[in-house]
Amino acid sequence: MRGYFGVGAEGISKPMNLGNLIRSAHAFGASFVFTVDAHYTVAEALSDTSQAEKQLPLYRFDSVEQLVLPNRCALIGVELLDEAIELPSFRHPLNVAYVFGPERSSLSPAMVARCEHVVKVPTRFCINLAVAGAVVMYDRMLSLGRFSPRPVRSGGPTEPLRPHVHGKVITRRRGAPS
Repeated sequence: MRGYFGVGAEGISKPMNLGNLIRSAHAFGASFVFTVDAHYTVAEALSDTSQAEKQLPLYRFDSVEQLVLPNRCALIGVELLDEAIELPSFRHPLNVAYVFGPERSSLSPAMVARCEHVVKVPTRFCINLAVAGAVVMYDRMLSLGRFSPRPVRSGGPTEPLRPHVHGKVITRRRGAPS
């Protein structure tokens, strides 16, 4: 898969959810994880049995204003807002950080204002923060990964994954007129 992604949570207050979110981020190949105004540390997140904090960079920010992301990294909020884009209709940016709101609350207005887009998992009611994180990461993998096409009937693929075909060479010159 091209690009990279990070996963974060604002105001997370349950260490088990933090551990589950970080463990899922590790499993899905996240490049980094972060917290904003977290009430717990990763050391308290005992549900992360993969010890992701030893494999992934973890950044802690005390406030939304202090949040720093890599250049050209889109910030995407995940929240049940009426105006949010439903996840199945969303095209994931190649370089992105997804941020999830706290349990029993929502992303802060300051965080929503920083987001390039806000998406929602189309469920009947709010789901667990760590579960929502896994759903978003799975959707990203399906959207941007290479998999055999789904068959028309039930079951697995009936044709193998086609080999990747490289396009023609494109030469770019710096400073050349367009």
